[in-house]
Amino acid sequence: MALVDLIDISKSYETEKILDKINLFINEKERIAVIGKNGGGKSTLMKIINGTLEADSGRRIIQNNIKIEMLNQNPDFEESKTVRECIELELSELTQKRQEYEDISLKIIQDTKNNELLKKQLEIASYLDTHNAWNLDDKIKRVISEFDLKEYENKSISLLSGGERRRVALAGLLLKKPDILLLDEPTNHLDVYMVAFLEEMILKENFTLVFISHDRYFIDKIATKTIEIDSYKLRIFDGGYAEYLSGKEALLRSIQKGYENLLKLLKSEEEWLRRGVKARLKRDEGRKGRVYKLREEAKRNPGYIKKIKLEIEREKHNFNQEKSVNRQKMLFELKDISKNIGEKQLIKNFSVRIMQKDTIAIVGKNGVGKSTLLKLLTDELKPDSGKMQRGEFEIGYFDQQRQMLNDDKNILEIFCPNGGDRVDVQGKNMHVFGYLKNFLFPKEYLDKKIGILSGGEKNRVALALLFAKKTDCLVLDEPTNDLDIPTINILEEYILNYHGAVLFVSHDRYFVDKIAKKLLIFKGDGQIIESYGSYSEFLEYENELKDMESYEEELNGTQSIKQKTNPKKLSYKENQEYLILPSKIDELENEIKRLKEYLANPEYYQKLGVNELTKQLFTKENELEPLIERYLEIEEKLDKI
Repeated sequence: MALVDLIDISKSYETEKILDKINLFINEKERIAVIGKNGGGKSTLMKIINGTLEADSGRRIIQNNIKIEMLNQNPDFEESKTVRECIELELSELTQKRQEYEDISLKIIQDTKNNELLKKQLEIASYLDTHNAWNLDDKIKRVISEFDLKEYENKSISLLSGGERRRVALAGLLLKKPDILLLDEPTNHLDVYMVAFLEEMILKENFTLVFISHDRYFIDKIATKTIEIDSYKLRIFDGGYAEYLSGKEALLRSIQKGYENLLKLLKSEEEWLRRGVKARLKRDEGRKGRVYKLREEAKRNPGYIKKIKLEIEREKHNFNQEKSVNRQKMLFELKDISKNIGEKQLIKNFSVRIMQKDTIAIVGKNGVGKSTLLKLLTDELKPDSGKMQRGEFEIGYFDQQRQMLNDDKNILEIFCPNGGDRVDVQGKNMHVFGYLKNFLFPKEYLDKKIGILSGGEKNRVALALLFAKKTDCLVLDEPTNDLDIPTINILEEYILNYHGAVLFVSHDRYFVDKIAKKLLIFKGDGQIIESYGSYSEFLEYENELKDMESYEEELNGTQSIKQKTNPKKLSYKENQEYLILPSKIDELENEIKRLKEYLANPEYYQKLGVNELTKQLFTKENELEPLIERYLEIEEKLDKI
């Protein structure tokens, strides 16, 4: 039975239709991604699920006592409270239940045959199990640390920025673990390390989750189902972003006429994602192999860990080596640049050359100086020391405040300030509507004032304006914020076809991997690494080194205690599993391969149905993963015997 049923739900705002007789069922432990164009009804759907917005017609049915909680875009806190107190207030019910459990447990010691007390203790224990609330103090400490809130822990919430306040609210909801959690763009204001922690927590705690996101790696890793809102209706795909792409492509093929451009874009996106997933799987396999090899060798020779760490550092160094540069025009040359803001050193003795065809992503944790570097390049700030040389060229700058836009003007006035309805786009004269429809604006938007547009719509206007100007270098600060996935795809296409240099700050790993040819990685304390290759690959190296260091500490700790335990032999059941699992894994892998072939062949998917094939594929992939994990677990245990 579903936790929430939405049946024939319709919603309009004045004369504008948003949802039309949609049906949705949310089951326990499902993680549902909601995607679609901005303004298409995603937030409306979330509010209807939450019960904070009433549908015009249809039924919303929820199971008794189900608690649904939603992350607010602008969280409301008691301004006198500290960050820790705000998180603890969210958890007051769990804390109360824990205290109640302890009180009952003391009474049971004195009255062991009291069935009422025993029953009550069991109910509370089940509640605490469901919400994983036995060690709340440890979990609060970890979430404060991982969300980079440690320095504010005992300070007033009023000192925090909007993004930091959202992280506090998200921390409270994650620890509270409601029956259904609703998240609207949860990865906004999170750096890649915070996103990795969020992914880990959601998967480990088995949340029932409905979320809106434009982070395609996040969707792919987290979602068990993807819902697209298109023309007031819901289109449902089992699985994450990769499954959505293949399912959508198959669907469009069946109604091919009129969708050829979209089909082409989807196909290139799917091919790119497939290559990336393949590469990640290969890296994961290599990493697992190295960890197993390390553990085996380290038992015989503890010094082997240092050897492995040196190998990884060497690979990382080779990965970061500058590639040969052909005779391109130099745009910027920075020599030993340093910059402090207050007492915090953001950039220390940094040197780099930026050439005319470079596409560079500037990445790293929040608050380490990424936007500061952009401001140095655009002369908004001056370095404290060092030399900066800049050639003669035009810069197009996209900042998070969208300063190039005037709220009092309409879109037509922004693009045609001298009148008329034509615009020059990279030397090509176009009708302004013909150009703007590439950025998903309908004709009736031309006379709309900038001030009444949503954040995402303003971003689309700003990006369209940027690409319409004659520039040699684009400098973009978080360009994907507030954009929907269709617009990000368009942005990527424009950047990939752009003739000049592109420098951008982004936390969107998918966007960075797809666009950047070089990385400037801010490590903190003023250190910046220049690196080639994908950002995901670099993060894998970091994780691998962290694993090695953790294992080294673990091994050293074990040796210092000088306690050796005799590992148990495999049980009869484990022996049987170890013999049977390989054939089961092979069988499932062959079925998955067959289903993928069917999905790629119109003759099969039209006959058998796209949704049915996608559903079967998702089921088989879900069956395969735990079998592989179990086999590796037994194999690792066998290695220790």
